[in-house]
Amino acid sequence: MAQVETIALHPQEDAVDTAPYMVSPTAEISGMIDHFTFEERLAYLKRYGNHCLSFSLLQQGMHYFDVPGTGFIAFGQKWGKRFVLADPVCDAKDREAMLKNFMDQGSDPVFVQISEDIARLIHEKFGYYCTQYGVEINVDLDRWDLKGKKKQVLRTSINHACKAGVVIEEMYAADGCRHLSEEWLKTRKVRNREICFLIRPMDMNYQKGTRKFSAYLDGELIGFVFFDPIYSENRVVGYVPNISRFSNRFKPGIFYPLMIHAMDTFKREGIKNMNIGLCPLKTDDNYMPGESVILKKMNRLLFNHGNWIFSFKGLYFTKSRFGGTENRIFGGTRQRLPMVSFLALLKLCKVL
Repeated sequence: MAQVETIALHPQEDAVDTAPYMVSPTAEISGMIDHFTFEERLAYLKRYGNHCLSFSLLQQGMHYFDVPGTGFIAFGQKWGKRFVLADPVCDAKDREAMLKNFMDQGSDPVFVQISEDIARLIHEKFGYYCTQYGVEINVDLDRWDLKGKKKQVLRTSINHACKAGVVIEEMYAADGCRHLSEEWLKTRKVRNREICFLIRPMDMNYQKGTRKFSAYLDGELIGFVFFDPIYSENRVVGYVPNISRFSNRFKPGIFYPLMIHAMDTFKREGIKNMNIGLCPLKTDDNYMPGESVILKKMNRLLFNHGNWIFSFKGLYFTKSRFGGTENRIFGGTRQRLPMVSFLALLKLCKVL
């Protein structure tokens, strides 16, 4: 099979600076808002930041419930509500105590894009409704290849790029990426601003450890994907594509060739996991205790019939072509049907 032309890469070591040794306190957990220095918070993230959005928690505008010796919970605020993003950044054994202390110090937070483990915890211990609102797809890079009928679309996309003379390289040209991003935003439903919170800014202040792959046709930038690191015990154990932009010039599309090139690069470096990211509103028919039946039915209805609002089915199809394991993702609220919280979240994300 033909391959896309590539030029020299600059692979990075997957080891990171060793974080200070942290021991969870045996006394009652007590946290403070925005207490850590950036370096302290980064140390916890490198040890415990194994959620696909953990790196995004460093974006501008976030607040933190910081517990010395334990970790932190990241949240945004809108209309007097706190929106917790992703799982707590701490050892699993400290999650319950830290969440309880956080809830004791403010109004009932809303939980956004949390794992099934956290969803079960806050339902069983704190009485939350936790409802599935999508899946994340994880690819085991040790087993990754392009074989199989399901991946025919990937092979076809690579062949189109190769025949057209597309060049893919690991690099970042700030001016070119910014211009392409501005042109790409004009094609979106939300055209005059970047969505934030659920999607971190392209120009986030801290970007050390991110990987950036670009595609060129006749010397013109036609697409790029930025990958954020996923950490565990002070090592990079995976990546997640968080920022992607594409030109309409290359009609066959360049997303698949960029992704495959990056995945092959990470695999050669010994990285084990690629998290393809969230497929919103893709839900199953199995109900976990504590799920809001009416909200899950609404999610399913919107996935099946709301593609004029957002291409839910198209995004799922695109990401599912890579294969991998689907993990259920949840949101958690005190209300069975949290309409006000949903509107506040859209405002926080700058969708409205």
